[in-house]
Amino acid sequence: MGRVVLVTGVARHLGARFAAEVSRDPDVDLVVGVDVRPPQRELPDDCRFVQVDLRRPSVARVMAEHDVDTVVHLTVSATGPGGRAVVKETNVIGTMQLLGACQKAPGLQRLVVKSTTGVYGSAPRDPAVFGERMQPKDLPRGGFAKDAAEVEGYVRGFARRRPDVAVTVLRFANIVGPAGDTPLTEYFALPVLPTALGHDPRLQFIHEDDAVEVLRLAAGPARPGTTNTGTFNVAGEGVLLLSQCARRLGRPTVPLLLPALGLVAGIVRQTRLADISPEQIRLLTHGRVVDTTQLRETFGYVPKFTTPEAFADFAAAQSPGLLPPERLAAVTDRLAGLLGTDHPDAPRS
Repeated sequence: MGRVVLVTGVARHLGARFAAEVSRDPDVDLVVGVDVRPPQRELPDDCRFVQVDLRRPSVARVMAEHDVDTVVHLTVSATGPGGRAVVKETNVIGTMQLLGACQKAPGLQRLVVKSTTGVYGSAPRDPAVFGERMQPKDLPRGGFAKDAAEVEGYVRGFARRRPDVAVTVLRFANIVGPAGDTPLTEYFALPVLPTALGHDPRLQFIHEDDAVEVLRLAAGPARPGTTNTGTFNVAGEGVLLLSQCARRLGRPTVPLLLPALGLVAGIVRQTRLADISPEQIRLLTHGRVVDTTQLRETFGYVPKFTTPEAFADFAAAQSPGLLPPERLAAVTDRLAGLLGTDHPDAPRS
């Protein structure tokens, strides 16, 4: 018999896309998608949706009923219905309930967990590039990054208790694409971008097509000469400065002192234009770059989109900005090339 894959978080765009993609694998018999609300897009006929709140123990019944052997956990997210308190419960308590169900599933063979490079934090004394074994200078104090760090801790505990299960943690950079629905893509959709005065952070992105493919490869058997078990940074090659992103979108920026930026972010959150959290302000101030050597050489995958290419595809789907992005982007990229700021080891501003 083929594999039975349980996918959490199918109400979101990425979860639904992945569920549809993995259902096409010839060795997959059934995909069971679970979430607290129905998917935004229709799932294929060979995908079964079950409405489940991960904070409740009912997910164990679903796993036992369908004899699940592979779990792909995509629910851990920065936003969701019900506000920050509910999101944190879903991220942390939901993961604990899911891992409890996995612990009791004798037929489970593989667990894949979507995490974030946000676990490294964003601080002024950060190294130029983070590797998987490096610890952040300042541990995340709250928000999605802290949730993800807690989730990773619980996953490591599960891996020790169930050494027979292949466990993979994927730390994704910010995911972008034509249908991006993350807090950072909401920020970039603003007509004017508030920025931190005196800072031009380096950013990395991963295209949603590459994100789905990495998840698909992680959920299946390892290919010859590679291993898909362990913790991997997932990002497109290269970096972009925040100023380059703004110019490619044609968005003007308004540099603000950090106290004023926090005030503006609060107003934007209240108006529900974008969820600019304190951790996102730190990212937009100090940036973050990760090393993807393990993804390429150990996991065996090279993203099809570089960071600039992924962002370009995202920008092409956005409404026109107030400035001419083509001309400004060309000038900015030329200056960045002369200064060497496109290199991952370039100094921080």
